[in-house]
Order: sequence, then structure tokens, then C-alpha cells
Amino acid sequence: MTKIEAIIQPNRFDVVKKALIDIGVEGMTVSEVRGHGRQKGHKESYRGGEYSVDLLPKVKLETVLQDNVVEAAVNAIITNASTGKIGDGKIFLYKVEEAIRIRSQERGAAAV
Repeated sequence: MTKIEAIIQPNRFDVVKKALIDIGVEGMTVSEVRGHGRQKGHKESYRGGEYSVDLLPKVKLETVLQDNVVEAAVNAIITNASTGKIGDGKIFLYKVEEAIRIRSQERGAAAV
């Protein structure tokens, strides 16, 4: 099993979610987060004053999948989250040793 953690633009979340559901991803955890990468935020003006916005709003999507679905899920995220501009986000992949469903104590793929 592999955990996919994707940090994407908030306005791309709905299309990414639909694409993942379309390929059979059944469960995901979504968080509203703030952060920045190499772009280090940007400058904005408000009432004549300039200020720096260094932590930009993002959406963090997490899901654990069987290894045979991971490449399709990564491609779905890339295809649907990409705008070709700085700040599109990142995808991180982690190996998951075990998963346990608390309610039924199922383990492994059955728990996911």
C-alpha cells in the first residue's frame, strides 16, 4: 500500500476529487492548509499599503491506495491540478506497512 499526500491549489480540488473518484478511489482525507514553496508568497496592496502574503492557502489531500492504483491516481492528480504556473503543488508518496480499521479490526487492504 502507498499513501499519497498531495498539496494543491484550492480552486483545483473539485476536479481532482472527481478524477480520483472516477478511477475508483473511495476514501480520502482533505485539509485546508497554508504554506509556500520556492515562490515565497507574493506582495499585495491594501488601502495604499503594500504587505507580503507568505503563507498561501492550499488543500492537502491524503489517501492510502493499493500499489496497482497509485500510478493512475498520481496521473489523475497531475492532469487535473496542473495549471502550468508556480504554486501548482506537490505530490508525496509514502509506503504504508499496515492499515487497521478500528471498528472491525480488519487489517491491510480490507481496512483501506
